[in-house]
Amino acid sequence: MNMSPILSETPRDVARALFGLSGKTVLVTGASSGIGAATAFACANAGARLVISGRDVSRLDAVFSSLPGEGHRVLPADLTDTGAAQQLAADCGALDGVVHCAGMPGQIPMKAVKDAFMHDVMNCNYHAPIMLTCRLLSRQAIRKGGSIIFLSSIAALTGTVGVGPYSASKAALIGALRPLALECVRRHIRANALCPGLVKTPFLSQGMWEDPDFFEEKNKRYPLGIGKPEDIAFACVYLLSDAGVHITGQLINIDGGGEF
Repeated sequence: MNMSPILSETPRDVARALFGLSGKTVLVTGASSGIGAATAFACANAGARLVISGRDVSRLDAVFSSLPGEGHRVLPADLTDTGAAQQLAADCGALDGVVHCAGMPGQIPMKAVKDAFMHDVMNCNYHAPIMLTCRLLSRQAIRKGGSIIFLSSIAALTGTVGVGPYSASKAALIGALRPLALECVRRHIRANALCPGLVKTPFLSQGMWEDPDFFEEKNKRYPLGIGKPEDIAFACVYLLSDAGVHITGQLINIDGGGEF
């Protein structure tokens, strides 16, 4: 991006040009709640047109009806269904950014893991976002200068007890990230991954948050406190914007200073 035209503008204009998403179209998966919904709102507030997708149609419609701005679209899809994923890739049109927020938990001791459960976790958290990305790239649906963001997890980098399947699925995203980023360089498309720590979302059962002992014990691990969906959403806006134009193939931990 040529910086010289905006340097003579006001600070607000400079910030809007660098960190805003005006004129960009962004696909957010898993946008019906949690980090996905927060990301959709943050992107819309930054001026983007949104294509939001998810499995829960009623919640997705509720998010859609609350989005600021115009030109947004809703494309419900279960991305673990090959046909639905292919249709989404065909219907979303030209994009400037993709944020893969759809996912599922995978908390279970390794000795208790069954084939079907491991398949479901890997399919939802790894296979679905990677294959949707491949389909979008093969259709050249992501414009030059676009940005792809995967939601990995700090769990992919730690040895937390009881989250083996989830950690494995999020680590697999990291393994695919660097090759993807290098392959996309020639088209000036960036690919990065965010690794959140614990975030208070419906992803975890409500009963956990209502348990004061659970909340206090977890909160001690994060010097800046347990994360909010907006903390992750703002990082997505940065990586989607022109301010993040020179960042690709990177992992960004958003864990409130939590210890490994």
